[in-house]
Amino acid sequence: MRKFFTAMALSMAVAGFSTAASAETWDMPLPYPDTNFHTKNTRMFAEDVAKLSGGKLTITIHSGASLFKMPEIKRAVRTGQAQIGEILLSAYGNENAVFEADGVPFLATGYDNAMKLYKAQKPVLEKLLAEEGLKLLYAAPWPGQGLFVQTEIASVEGMKGVKFRAYNAATARFAELAGAVPTTVQYAEVPQAFSTGLVSSMLTSGATGVDVKAWDFVKVFYQTDAMHPKNIVFVNKRAFDGLDKATQDAVMKAAADAETRIWAASKQEAERTVKALGDNGMKVLMPSDKLQADLKAIGDQMVKEWLEKAGADGKTIVDAYNKM
Repeated sequence: MRKFFTAMALSMAVAGFSTAASAETWDMPLPYPDTNFHTKNTRMFAEDVAKLSGGKLTITIHSGASLFKMPEIKRAVRTGQAQIGEILLSAYGNENAVFEADGVPFLATGYDNAMKLYKAQKPVLEKLLAEEGLKLLYAAPWPGQGLFVQTEIASVEGMKGVKFRAYNAATARFAELAGAVPTTVQYAEVPQAFSTGLVSSMLTSGATGVDVKAWDFVKVFYQTDAMHPKNIVFVNKRAFDGLDKATQDAVMKAAADAETRIWAASKQEAERTVKALGDNGMKVLMPSDKLQADLKAIGDQMVKEWLEKAGADGKTIVDAYNKM
């Protein structure tokens, strides 16, 4: 009898060890602070993964660029330094023009068009990521990008010589075409860049404006809805393939829910943050007809240049987008 119970105890211990051994923890670097609506959604995604997987997979969030800075995150996930990550996709446009499709001003304005563009871009994007050993989980849009400036401007003439914060190749090119002087400044460094005079204007969302307390250093926000750049959440494919089927399904279910949730949340965030800019003393304006026409002309030029860079993949995306 004693041998029986000893064997039972050993069997249970082995089973318990096996269960513990099958549980995994993934590191997930994020570029944005905990207050950002994207980070809040990503934390909910991580919680859902833990719940749906029955504790088999835990995702540890490293927000605010605390583990890797945003330009480093994609490589970190690709090389296995982190298993999963979130990036602003268009920030990697220098690697492949397809990545910056949603960063081209006035290609797809408004949320409905942004979703159409995502659907058109997704198959090409998934293929490119797979070639790097990465798997797309979901995409998360930013509110429409608007123009932050120090004083009211009647046309793009008012942008000439202005020091402009760029966060990707597309916003740098936008600045050049507007006659401004682009300087690349990462999200976390925006307040310092403005306070030191490194930049004095930017094209970004109201959400970013609230995060960095833009009213401390700029006075005017023009609602242009120039584009809706997307974050993507993606995973190292080898790490994903190493999960059992039930855990893989849990990740994909949590990802689908997170994508649905964040598109709705982004619309709410757009309204909330634009109001917050005004409540904190900024002038929130619609561009004049002349300024809007000037910005649209810049957008048309950028779409043309992007199509030349993106080649066949770009044509595939735009053709699919125009058919929707």
